[in-house]
Amino acid sequence: MRMLMKVLFNPSRRFLAASPSFVRYLCTAVAVEQPEAAPAATATESTKKVVKVKRDVLYRKLSAPGSSKGSASETLNTLFGKGEFTNKYEVDYCMLQLRKCGKLNQALEVMEWMQTRNIRFKPADYARQLDLISQVKGISAAENYFNGLPESSKDISTYGALLNCYCRGKLTIHALDLFEEMDKLQLLSSIAFNNLMSLYMRLDLPEKVPPLVEEMKNRNIPLNIATYNFWITSYACLKDVEAAERVFEEIRHNNGGVQYDWTTFSNLAVAYVKAGLYEKANSTLENLEEEINKMGKRCGREPFHYLISLYAGTSNLVKVDKIWKHLKSTFKMTANQSTLTMLEALARLNDVDGFKKIFEEWESTCLTYDKRLPYHAIGFYLKHGMSKEAEEVFHVVLKRYNGNNFWFWKRIMPYYREICQLDFALSCLETAITVVENKKLHPTPEDVNRFMEYFKKESDVNNAEKFCKILKKVNLLDCKAYELLLETYVAASREAPDMRNRIMDDEIKVSPELEELLRRVCIE
Repeated sequence: MRMLMKVLFNPSRRFLAASPSFVRYLCTAVAVEQPEAAPAATATESTKKVVKVKRDVLYRKLSAPGSSKGSASETLNTLFGKGEFTNKYEVDYCMLQLRKCGKLNQALEVMEWMQTRNIRFKPADYARQLDLISQVKGISAAENYFNGLPESSKDISTYGALLNCYCRGKLTIHALDLFEEMDKLQLLSSIAFNNLMSLYMRLDLPEKVPPLVEEMKNRNIPLNIATYNFWITSYACLKDVEAAERVFEEIRHNNGGVQYDWTTFSNLAVAYVKAGLYEKANSTLENLEEEINKMGKRCGREPFHYLISLYAGTSNLVKVDKIWKHLKSTFKMTANQSTLTMLEALARLNDVDGFKKIFEEWESTCLTYDKRLPYHAIGFYLKHGMSKEAEEVFHVVLKRYNGNNFWFWKRIMPYYREICQLDFALSCLETAITVVENKKLHPTPEDVNRFMEYFKKESDVNNAEKFCKILKKVNLLDCKAYELLLETYVAASREAPDMRNRIMDDEIKVSPELEELLRRVCIE
């Protein structure tokens, strides 16, 4: 949760983590996200509508819930046999939509199917496929694919796609070597430089971004809006507000036609929030609001999320509520990510009533039960001493996942330790593992060791005993667990006269280490 809070409460980190849309922009494989235009310049409006309907039907079938490996190619084979497939444009559209929605396996299957049908690929198609391969099968598979391409297809698109894969994977040496090779082949562009900037920002090296911008200017390589956004963000991370403002002014007075967008305003606002210049931040965010109003639904939900997070960063609850209402009125359905962003903002503002209201609204209406939200809610409630509400949420999770929620307890246990809510945590664990039939979901030896080591460190005999009683219920109380329990007694300078009898009753084989500990705690 700490990492999640850092990302949401520090929008600059969230931006640098690279939202899917931004990563796509950096990848030359998809620098142009639209498929080739359908060859229908002279087509009538009715013909175009038919094409759109067929395209949408195809996408719905390919993206159907529960689609498994191989289902995309099977669907295409069926439709192709029926004559419902007309041209590459329709399939390209579906592939890009699948990719946009994160259904990477299906998107790759579609591209592989096109190749089996001998559909002619251009370098941009190879680049898209390379990018998908890297995400589905790994970097090595992507490299093998690139090496196997015809030399005529190894151009700025495919080289750029491979560079993007290296940068996304933080493979610095590979990225720099490929960048140098592209330089020798005269294949460098603003996108290649942007990829290096993304790499350095991922590596938390913002100071390396401005020199890259200067290099672009020296080479007369035009800066695009992504370049400017990285440049501003790097200065925000370096806490150089004046430099960030100078970059923004350069965009405004740029004669080359580069236009700022909503991300530019959000990055500048991040710089102001980091510097504690809330008045300037709020003014910039109002400009961002204007940009969103101009675009309407076309901008998607992401800019709304940034506004909510950034206004929370300026402690502006009124604006947070306003943007939330605007978001809900703009889109028919409220995405789980939108609700999570709002909950994070309200948590930061310590708005207990607002948090409880929105979480309960989501819980009663959600179509998909996203485990991130109850996870965050339990932590928030415990932080504010609302153990009853936290327990209610936990029992809902238990019911939703049919008891298979040890993963949930395991993930939040470290947080419970931090806020000293171990009684609640152990109670939830006992409830969870006693109803789980799958032993794979029970605590592992590593889990037991980790928690018992914590009890020993804190000299917390009482909770160590509670934990051992829970382990006993699922036959996980062994010699090692008893050793850790006795080490906790030793750390707490406590005696346990009946411990030897307990171990005998549990039919535990006494190791030499356990025998030595027994001598220290079972003093007669």
